[in-house]
Amino acid sequence: MFNPFSLENKNILVTGASSGLGVGIAIDCSKMGANMVVTARNEERLNRTMRELEKANNFSIIADLVKDEDIEDLVEKVPVLDGVVLCAGVIKTMPVKNIKFDAIDEIFDINIISSIKLLKLLLKNKKLAFGASVVFISSVSTFNVKIGNSLYSATKGAVNSFAKVMALEVAKQKMRVNCIQPGFVPSNILGQGVIESEDYIRFYAERHPLGFGTRDDIGYACIYLLSDAARWVTGSIFTIDGGYTLQ
Repeated sequence: MFNPFSLENKNILVTGASSGLGVGIAIDCSKMGANMVVTARNEERLNRTMRELEKANNFSIIADLVKDEDIEDLVEKVPVLDGVVLCAGVIKTMPVKNIKFDAIDEIFDINIISSIKLLKLLLKNKKLAFGASVVFISSVSTFNVKIGNSLYSATKGAVNSFAKVMALEVAKQKMRVNCIQPGFVPSNILGQGVIESEDYIRFYAERHPLGFGTRDDIGYACIYLLSDAARWVTGSIFTIDGGYTLQ
């Protein structure tokens, strides 16, 4: 049966696949037939992700993508890829006057610089197939700003701008580059200083007309963007937030 959303036999790399959205995206893509390459820093958690994947021809690569040598090793080991989902991310919440200089380096390295370096080497080493799809996990924080969230919002704004420029540069190879901006989805990142108390959870839940989303809501969007159904979609930013930014 024809299924334009199938990922059958596509090689898909997911970064940040040991926790949060990265786990759900990897699992959902594997259910659609993809051959998964998952990477993260934490070996134990990454092994748990591997056990949840559907097919047998998946593999994991332990890598800390803020280290250039780990990026180079990852690029050397991966097959030619039909898709990449860049999920690695961290939040550091602090007002501007309290920003620590090392926090600037950490959050920019993880949220955007490591992805730029990875994509540069994948292109240089011809590890992205003709017609490949790149998906960045961005955030509604790019325009729905909160006090103390300046660094995180800045990195995700950089992600969106970089993705649009890259989309133009690789269009001749029929490659596509898009972003997904999730609203608040219960995952480990919510414990990094953004939502910690039950009162905060209740506060944000009331501001999502459709309630909080799930990892699958973001995973299914990734499936669409990675599939042939989205072959004419590039440079787009998809906001998937249950109506949060309508208010």
